[in-house]
Amino acid sequence: MDRIDYEILGQLQNNARLSNKQLAAAVGLAPSSCLERVRRLERDQVLRGAHATVDPGAVGIGLQAMIQVRLEQHSRREVEGFRNHVLALPATLAFFHLAGAFDFLVHVAVADADALRDLALDAFTTRKEVAQIQTSLIFETQRNPVFPVYA
Repeated sequence: MDRIDYEILGQLQNNARLSNKQLAAAVGLAPSSCLERVRRLERDQVLRGAHATVDPGAVGIGLQAMIQVRLEQHSRREVEGFRNHVLALPATLAFFHLAGAFDFLVHVAVADADALRDLALDAFTTRKEVAQIQTSLIFETQRNPVFPVYA
């Protein structure tokens, strides 16, 4: 990876809809060279896709929360089993395996408070490996769309 590769990443993070011609002009390359670099970044899995931002309310999401989870035990089997279970839940937006007081942080999105209660009771507290959960409601979400890129 060189300076131009990092510049390509920065440009695409700011606007993934740039045409190859626009991207090439922005980073000072010929379109063919730029396309070759983008394809290499995709092949090497540096670029892992482009994403659309969806308005949660427009798709029936009225409530988001962070659920902290502490496991009873920390065997590889239990950790992997819980991870696979959580990632299969339609409400899961993001999943973090942590060090500290809690083992996992799960970002969930649901229709309302009743759906959050049901999710906590049915998908978390019924799991034998779960010792404790703590739920925090999210009032506002702002994301930085640009991942820091260090050259």
